Parts: sequence; structure tokens; C-alpha cells
Amino acid sequence: MSELYNIYCDESCHLENDGQKSMVLGAITCPKDKAREIAVRLRELKQESGVSRYMEVKWTGVSPAKFDFYRHWLDYFFDDDDLTFRALIIPDKSALDHGKYAQSHDDWYWKMYFDMIKAVLSEEKRYRIFLDIKDTLGGKRVHSLHEVLSNSLYDFNREIITSVQLVHSHEIEQMQLADLLIGILSYKARGLSSSQAKLSLVERFHERSKLTLERSTLLSARKVNLLFWKPNFSKE
Repeated sequence: MSELYNIYCDESCHLENDGQKSMVLGAITCPKDKAREIAVRLRELKQESGVSRYMEVKWTGVSPAKFDFYRHWLDYFFDDDDLTFRALIIPDKSALDHGKYAQSHDDWYWKMYFDMIKAVLSEEKRYRIFLDIKDTLGGKRVHSLHEVLSNSLYDFNREIITSVQLVHSHEIEQMQLADLLIGILSYKARGLSSSQAKLSLVERFHERSKLTLERSTLLSARKVNLLFWKPNFSKE
């Protein structure tokens, strides 16, 4: 039987009128049989840095006092060969014209989720996809996302994508790691500079990935795979 992978998805600045210029969707992927080992190690890094193992790691929590801890988490991602990251970045939400395509922002949002996740999938593997719970409308949309992703792979029996489900990020370390990486890309995309600790994490991501964080990677890029999306952008 083909190997089973977990995909942990999250996003930043995804609301239509949140006053933020850019939006980022991202996903951490790892083999299912390595998931517990990875989560345990991430909890250990919390304790080694003097924070509670139950603390939810979030980009909004980055501060000078906790900088070393967040850097250790970031370095762990790059040092563990079982972890990969895919992100879709919308540099300027003001350029969107949903009326032109007869769609709502919510419709477009889920299309972007499809574009973000589809590059991770292979017909030769199996997947469980986890999304952070955001609102009460998520369940219906998640069912539709599962259907569209499965259909794109002719996976009508759900043998490739075995499940798509909503979870609470505070319960899953990989979801928290996704939040951190997404936060780094969002901070860079929005051109922010008010926090030296956050700027240093952006620079650390740049150093470890050897990417500019300003343009798409090759579709074949494995460790960090980025797509900078624009309206009418040609398909990958």
C-alpha cells in the first residue's frame, strides 16, 4: 500500500476587508508515520526553551524574549528531511475583481486553497488533510474541497485523499509550525518592519531556504515550494 502523508494547512490575512495588503495560504507535509515523532520533538523544543509544552505557537507571539525559541522551531523545520512546506502568496488583494468572474471572495478563497494544495499531491501516495477551524461554515466547504481535489486526481473512491477535516491548531504542533512559516512569508509580503525579532526570522528563513521570498519557486521544489499568485496568472 502506498505511503500515507499528513498535510496541515493554515492561512494569514485571508479576509476580504481586513485592511491587509497580502494573503498567504500554506501547508506543512510529513509522512503520517513520522507525525508523532515530529510533534514530540517540537514539544521538547518548547520545554528546552523554557516555555510550556502546551503553549500554542503563533506568529503573533513572536517577541524579542522568545526569539531564540522561534528560531529553534524554524531551524528544526529545515533540519528535518521529513518536513516540507508549500505556500501560495497573493501579494496584493486590492487587485482582485471578484465581480468580473461572478464569484464571492469566499468562492475565490477556496479556489486558492485548491491551487495551493494540488501541487503537493501525487497519485502514487495517500493523504490526510487537516485545516484549522475558522468559522461555522467550514464543514460544508471542506467537503467541497475534498470532492474537488479528489476529482482532479480521478480519485472517486477517496483512495488517494482519504480525508479532509477541520482541527484545532492548538492541539497539533505541525499546524503551529505552519502558522509560523506562513507568518514569516506574510510579514515579508506586506513589507512590515516594526518588529526586529520578526525581521530576524524572515532573514533566517531567507538564509536557510536560499530563496528571495519574492518570486515563485520551480514547481518541482520540494523543501520550500512557493507560488506568487496574481490575477490572470498563467497556470503552473
